[in-house]
Amino acid sequence: MPQQAELDRLDARRGELAGRRVALETQVSDLGHDQRKADVDVERVKERRIRNQQRLETGAVSSPRDLEQLQQEVVSLERRISSLEDTELEVMEQLESAQRFLAEVTAETDEMAARAGELQSALDQAVSDLDAQARVALGERELLVSDLPEPLVTLYERMRSQADGVGAAALRRRRCEGCRLELTASDMADTAAAAPDEVLRCPECNRILVRMSDIGV
Repeated sequence: MPQQAELDRLDARRGELAGRRVALETQVSDLGHDQRKADVDVERVKERRIRNQQRLETGAVSSPRDLEQLQQEVVSLERRISSLEDTELEVMEQLESAQRFLAEVTAETDEMAARAGELQSALDQAVSDLDAQARVALGERELLVSDLPEPLVTLYERMRSQADGVGAAALRRRRCEGCRLELTASDMADTAAAAPDEVLRCPECNRILVRMSDIGV
């Protein structure tokens, strides 16, 4: 069934997307944790810089040496804040990128799920239609079989079990449509000489031959 073939392809792709989605969700979670940690680190350093700046501005430090050390620490904290903010920005960009990819994968997964639902419904309907056709065909077959000689039906069933479910084949243009091989001139002569009600067999595959109007004699 074509619907089943497409469903199989969708299932394979959905499996790939599921793995990709898990990896992206893990990445987003890890990056979110990194961003929160970077935020905390930046705020802590900023708070310390503010405290030191306030000590400088209020004159809480009177010793020239302590004052110089405090000023150097403020400069160092400024550099530290700049470095941490760069790291924070990089993490944010990576997080936004991972979130965008995750959204794309999620959207494709949802689309495929919807498509799979449509295909499954179509497949179920197609199978139901085939079942109905099969029931009609079986009913017609039973009517046909009831009018055939029992030995012929027995032969047909035996051949059908031995020849891939095809017990009889049409003979057209000197060719058996069961095995797709062409009969020899001698075989065709025997076929032409046979009575209309004689049961003929393919010399190659042994199936029952059904003579058509264009057998090629």
